[in-house]
Amino acid sequence: MNKLKVLISKEEIERKAAELAAELRTDYRDKNPLLIGALKGCFIFMSDLIRKLDIPLEVDFVRVSSYGAGIQTSGEIKLEYGTKTPIEGRHVLVIEDIVDSGLTVRFLLDYFGRQEPSSLKLCAMFDKPSRRELDVTIDYTGFTVPDVFVVGYGLDLDEKFRYLPDLCILEE
Repeated sequence: MNKLKVLISKEEIERKAAELAAELRTDYRDKNPLLIGALKGCFIFMSDLIRKLDIPLEVDFVRVSSYGAGIQTSGEIKLEYGTKTPIEGRHVLVIEDIVDSGLTVRFLLDYFGRQEPSSLKLCAMFDKPSRRELDVTIDYTGFTVPDVFVVGYGLDLDEKFRYLPDLCILEE
């Protein structure tokens, strides 16, 4: 039976989302950015962020996979669903729930970079640098988390636990 322990509370997450939105509002004012969410995990963070931004923007999504049904990345990134919005000449902000190995983020940044955006940056609510296999720059970061398996606030294990409002450590 899995046991859950709150690592970051929903109140802390809400405050951090507001702080990130304030920073993004300043950096992207008058730029009509294209926010691209990496599904499925980003959807809660991205919706919280957009509601707090209060600037003109556009939204699109990609769906990539690297985990399958386990808790370890397979190391193979697969683009399951790409964006429909043209990227060239746009200010693009990739929205991620968590960056751990860096494999998915590197894949996405390379993929969008080849489409010649005016700018390309990354915003992630959670960063797990202890798991990093590839060096990636996170331009806007919410929280750094330890090397534990976390669920909640959009993050899952086999499609379970996404609904949790807090970020929780999943203990065996």
